[in-house]
Amino acid sequence: MSGTRTGDNVIAMLSTPGDTAILERLHRRLENEADSAGLVDVAYTTVDSPLGSLLLAATPKGLVRVAYASEDHDRVLDTLGHKLSPRILRAPSRLDAAARELDEYFTRRRKTFDLPLDLSLSHGFRRTVQQHLPEIAYGQTRSYRQVAELVGNPKAVRAVGTACATNPLPVVIPCHRVLRTDGTLGGYIGGLDAKTALLDLEAAA
Repeated sequence: MSGTRTGDNVIAMLSTPGDTAILERLHRRLENEADSAGLVDVAYTTVDSPLGSLLLAATPKGLVRVAYASEDHDRVLDTLGHKLSPRILRAPSRLDAAARELDEYFTRRRKTFDLPLDLSLSHGFRRTVQQHLPEIAYGQTRSYRQVAELVGNPKAVRAVGTACATNPLPVVIPCHRVLRTDGTLGGYIGGLDAKTALLDLEAAA
């Protein structure tokens, strides 16, 4: 019984605001020391948005991933660990600029993003398409066919759809602005409700 009481006391102590603050300070110290020593290859954080929690991840080159909660943040981090580097650390300060620009976008104070991007998760034609998507202006839309023509391969409509569906940086790289030729939404990595919300946000600006 005494062992149980001791365990409960430890849990209670770690749950107090003072101990929470200590743990946060320790993590910030770990973050700063690991960063200074060059031990962090992928920094990440989560931010709240009108579309739910978003995972943001960055390498020294720039923002590398934006993920919706529906993608399963733990699974996304595991994938980043395999594809990029296992040296991943929650380091919110490294994502301050990205978090700020996303907040400005969602509050209609920003129409374009000025963040350095790391497109190393995309290759070949998919990467080419994703590099061109920011050319679709805020509040405008294009069809998959029009994007295929934009990148110089008008027959690659299906491949454009795949490039949009696998976009590792949704919102920042605006694949939500690409629709089917008949004007219907088509697919979206964050779900059709998220795609609709983004289009409505931009249309109302």
